[in-house]
Amino acid sequence: MIDRIALQDRENEILAPYAARSKYSRGRSFAETPHPYRSEFQRDRERIIHSKSFRRLEYKTQVFVNHEGDHYRTRLTHTIEVAQIARTIARALQLNEDLAESIALAHDLGHPPFGHSGEQELNKILKDSGGFEHNRQSLKVIDKLEERYSDFPGLNLTWETKEGIIKHSSYRHYPEIIDIYSDELPSLEAQIIDIADEIAYNNHDLDDGINSGLLNLRDISKLRIWNMAITSIKSTGILPETSKLMVNKIIRTIINLLVTDLIIATNNNIKDLQIKTYMDVKKSKKSPVEFTNEMKQANLELKDYLNENLYQHNKVIRTSIKTQKVIRDLFNIYYEYPKSLTENYFKRIEADGLKITISDYIAGMTDRFALEEHKKLTEPTIRV
Repeated sequence: MIDRIALQDRENEILAPYAARSKYSRGRSFAETPHPYRSEFQRDRERIIHSKSFRRLEYKTQVFVNHEGDHYRTRLTHTIEVAQIARTIARALQLNEDLAESIALAHDLGHPPFGHSGEQELNKILKDSGGFEHNRQSLKVIDKLEERYSDFPGLNLTWETKEGIIKHSSYRHYPEIIDIYSDELPSLEAQIIDIADEIAYNNHDLDDGINSGLLNLRDISKLRIWNMAITSIKSTGILPETSKLMVNKIIRTIINLLVTDLIIATNNNIKDLQIKTYMDVKKSKKSPVEFTNEMKQANLELKDYLNENLYQHNKVIRTSIKTQKVIRDLFNIYYEYPKSLTENYFKRIEADGLKITISDYIAGMTDRFALEEHKKLTEPTIRV
C-alpha cells in the first residue's frame, strides 16, 4: 500500500536534491490535517481541477473567441497543454511533477473573458485602483474568490503553489502578494512554468492561426525554427504528403525541439551554477531555466512573427474592439447600477469597494456569459 509517507519517501528516492519536496512544504494559510494517501502538492492539483474557476476556462478565449469555432484552443485546453509540457520537463530534470502540474493548472485561473484584450481593458479601467493583472487575480481566486470549503476561504493551497503562480507578476508590493514575494527565485518547478507556457501558446497559437487562414504558410516557412523542424524530420523520415498532416508534424517537432533544448540547457546551467540544494535554487542570482542561445533566438523570431501577423491581424484587432466594448459596457452598467450585480457580489461592495467588486465579477465570467449578460443589459427585447 502506498500512503502519504511512502509518497514522500519516493520523492526522496527519485527527485534531484534541488527539487521541491512536499514533506518540507511551508504549509497552508489555514492548517489542515494531512491526507493519508495524497501528498500536499497532489491535494493542490486536485483542488484546482475541481474548482469552478478551472471549469470556466473551457469557455474563455485563448486567441479566438469561444463562438468562432470548436477546434480552436480555449484557455482550458491551453492550460492542459502547459501542464503536459511542464510535467515532461519536470520529470526529465527530476523535479517535483505534482508541484509543477499544480502551478501550471492554476496559472490562468484569474484570466478574464476575451483573452489579453479583456485583461487590457480591465487594466485600463482600474488604472487608478491598482490595475488588473491575471497572475495577481489568479492568486486572489485561489485565496478568496473560490467558495468551496466551509473551513476557509478559497482553496487554501500550499505556499509553494501560490509562489509559483505569482512569481512572474510585476505586482510585488500589493497586500495580497507581500507575504509570498521576496527577492529569492522561486522553485525550479515554478521557473519551468513560464517557459512551458510560452512553448504551448507560441506553437498552438501558430497552429490555430494556420487553421484559421490568418497566417500564411509561405511566410511561416521562412522562420528559422520551422526549418529546424523540417531538417529534424528529414533526418529521421519524410514529411507527410497532405499539408494538414505536414503542419501537425512540424509543430509537434518544434515543440519537441524546444523542450529538449530547454531540458539539456537547464541541466547544464544547474551544474555550471553549482546548484546542489533547494536553497541554492532560491539564492541563485540567475535562473538556470533557459534555452541555448541558438534556440532562444529562433524562439524569439517566432514570437515576433506571431505578434506582428496574428495578434495584430486585422480580424483579431476588430474582434478585440468588440470584446473590449463588452467589458467596458458591463463595467459602466454595474458601476451606475450596483444592484444589477448578483447578490453575493453586491454584498462584497462595502468591504472590497465597488470597482474591485465589479472587476472580480467580470474577470470570473466566461466569454459566453459576458456576451449573454451584455445582451440582457443593453438590448430591450432580451429577457433579463
